[in-house]
Order: sequence, then structure tokens, then C-alpha cells
Amino acid sequence: MATSWMRRTLGALAILLLAVAAAADAPQSPLKGEGFAHYTLALTWHPGFCESRSRPPRECREPALRRGAERGFVLHGLWPSLPERFAAQGVDRRRWWQEGCFLERPRADGSFCRAHPPLELPEALDESLDAAMPGRASCLERYQFAKHAACLDLPEADYFAASVALVEAVNASAFGAFVALNQGGEVGRNDLIHAFEAAFGEGSGRALRLECRGRGNRLLTEVRIAIATDRLADFPAAGSLARQDRGRCAARVRIATF
Repeated sequence: MATSWMRRTLGALAILLLAVAAAADAPQSPLKGEGFAHYTLALTWHPGFCESRSRPPRECREPALRRGAERGFVLHGLWPSLPERFAAQGVDRRRWWQEGCFLERPRADGSFCRAHPPLELPEALDESLDAAMPGRASCLERYQFAKHAACLDLPEADYFAASVALVEAVNASAFGAFVALNQGGEVGRNDLIHAFEAAFGEGSGRALRLECRGRGNRLLTEVRIAIATDRLADFPAAGSLARQDRGRCAARVRIATF
């Protein structure tokens, strides 16, 4: 029994150390944003998201689109905070989160695929985004860009290249490894915060917001990481992170698996 526990522990530590080394080599982002304080990197835990849906979308139903999700988080979006020019017009943070760029150009009716035109991305980036964002099966990337970036002079290719690089950096970190290693089980909410701080620096947990659903908010569905606009290229350095609210997960959190 003790030997088995020790093997599992040593194996986990080895994976964590490899993850830390990989995170240190994460590519810098070329995305240049102006006029807002920070980005929120929204990363979905795909098994938890799918389990929480009463009518699961295509990316949850089709096995090919779930392949690889057990290795880490997938991309939901990269969301600029309230821009200064919108704030000057009397838009508050809540309204910006709800409507985003649709405040200037109302969203067309219909599904994401019908309402928003396809994006023109380089082939290699297009393939990387397919792997990082299963929600593309529902045209999630079109909606995310239209709502959160189209009105802020953020080029499509730069926006999604940065998003993919950020997902990869988180999944290559000790935090990403901790979540992946504990899928199928339960962990303490504070353990998730401590794992984040172990990966990104003491006190960095204030940049992490945990999102949970289900009975008692116990099912992990997403994590959101606040990153300073002018330090995006420095992520995952602790100095690149910004403070945000903690979220409303229960004290014990279940990490689903497919």
C-alpha cells in the first residue's frame, strides 16, 4: 500500500516538474491591446462543462471532438475588460460583460455559425485552434471574436495565436498538471488555489476565479485567469497577473472525466 502510494506520488511529482519546465519555455504572445486594464483568459474543463449541460452541444456528443480533453483545459475565450472609451459613454462593467462589442454592432439572429462569418486564419493556426477549442464545432470562435475583440482593433490571427499560446502555457504548468492528475476525483477548492500559486507564484491565487456548476456548485466547469493588458507577453510570470473575484465553488470540488 505504501509502495503504491509512493509510486503514484513520485509519478505525479515527475509530471509536475516537467510541466514547470515546459511552462518556463512558453512562447510569448504578440497581441497588443490598448485602452483596457486586463484580459480574462477563460479556460473550460471540458468534461465538467459537458456534464453540466442538459442539452450538450456537438463538441460534447461526438467522441472525436472530445479526444485529448483529458490532457488539460480547452479555450473558451480571451476577454478584454471594460474599455475606457465604453466607460466614458456610461457603460458599466456588468453591461460590458453581457454585451461586449455588440453594444456597437448588435448581434445577428441565429446560431453562432449563422450569425457570424468564418474567420480567416493561417492554416497552422487554424489547426492549433481546432485542438485548443472543441467549441469550434459550434462556431464558438466566431462568437468570441465578434463579442470580445472585433471592436477593439485586435487582429483575428494575433488574438487567436495569443489565446492558443496561453492555453498551452496553463496546460504545461504545475497547475494544469494538478487538475489533469485529479480528474475523476475530488479536491479542495483551496488545493486548486494552492496549486495555482505553486505554479505561478505566491499570492497569484487572487488572479484565479473558479467556476462550478451542479448541485451545491461542486462540479468544476471553468477557470478564469486575469492577465494585465501590458504584461500579456510575460505570462505566466507572476507579475503579469491581475486581481479578480474568487468565484463561488464549494469547499470540495469534483473534477469530471470522460
